Amino acid sequence: MIAPDRPALEPPVPSRWIASLLRPAPDSSVADNLRRGKPAWADAIHLLWTGWVFFTPIFSNGYTLRWLWLTLLTYPLFLALYVRLLLAPRHHGPRYAMAMLALGLVLLPWYPSGISYFIFGCVMLRVCRDTSMWRHMLQLLAVNGLFVGIALWVGYQWQLVVWIPSMALIIGIIVNVERLNKDRDAALQLSQDEVRRLAATAERERIGRDLHDLLGHTLSLITLKLELSRKLAERDPLGSRREVAEAETIARQALAEVRSAVTGIRASDLAAELASARLLLEYQHVHLHYAPPPPMPVDIERALSLVLREAVTNVARHAQARQAWVSFEQDGRSLSMQIRDDGRGGVHVDGNGLSGMRERVGALRGTLALQSVKGEGTCVTVRVTLPAATAPVLPVLAPDAVPGGAAP
Repeated sequence: MIAPDRPALEPPVPSRWIASLLRPAPDSSVADNLRRGKPAWADAIHLLWTGWVFFTPIFSNGYTLRWLWLTLLTYPLFLALYVRLLLAPRHHGPRYAMAMLALGLVLLPWYPSGISYFIFGCVMLRVCRDTSMWRHMLQLLAVNGLFVGIALWVGYQWQLVVWIPSMALIIGIIVNVERLNKDRDAALQLSQDEVRRLAATAERERIGRDLHDLLGHTLSLITLKLELSRKLAERDPLGSRREVAEAETIARQALAEVRSAVTGIRASDLAAELASARLLLEYQHVHLHYAPPPPMPVDIERALSLVLREAVTNVARHAQARQAWVSFEQDGRSLSMQIRDDGRGGVHVDGNGLSGMRERVGALRGTLALQSVKGEGTCVTVRVTLPAATAPVLPVLAPDAVPGGAAP
């Protein structure tokens, strides 16, 4: 006897409800950690600061039965708010932070440990995409003003009344400024990836058009020549051999053209990187002037492309510039590439980006020089030596490559 099919077991309703509560929203802090390769609950480390909930009685009225009951009632509520803040969509986060603030303020007359909840609320009241920094600061000032009023009414010591709002304001502003910078860096990375993807797509389309234009007509002509030679093979052997010879000549010319085209494709890295850099900087409201690069070996071009990418990324992130220039100059076997901007300058210490650029240039036995005067922009000059077979090429400036003034 065949047993009837049994329906798949479903989890009980409470389990499904709990699972839905613990499922992170796509734009939540937990989802952001997962995208960055971090543990899902990396932000839970900040809960160590709630140790002050248990240490505060040492500095006030001691551990009392009222403190115990209020801790048992409010600490799990605070943890639930914190978990929901990490899992909820980012634009819902402020409501949980406001609940923490309200919890701390309500408990202030009877439970000094609730000050920790208040400080967490100030720190977690993060700036959303639709909230300006000034509005956030006004919110912090308002809730801290309310704290001062309640603390003075309850009778807290004036040192505490001054210290807690000051600490909450400073930490809250620092955390949110760092968060905004992280969001800008993430958006910049996304824009770079998109620009490079579009540049790669455009390059593939160009290669397809070039190969079609190059080989389509040539292969058709070779086919016609071979068909004609086959037809002439019996009645005009001399004409048939002539057609085959012409087809062979055309095939050799096509082979040379294909090799030339492949060389051009391999050498297009730097030109594509320049186009990508212009799009990236335009996104940051920085206009890039650049000259077309001269011909150079593939390994040198790829290294200079990576140096250019890192330099342009630094301009976009840190320079606060309005214009930037990229120029090339070749003197015999010496080739130089210069990237400069009219930004704030003042770079005197090599970060990871500059160190990586120096390593790439050093691998080519070249040199990298950095000039960065505060208020006058930054200039990065790379010099490499070309192989003896490379013909000297005079620098060619694009119409908009002249900065119209002295170098910053």
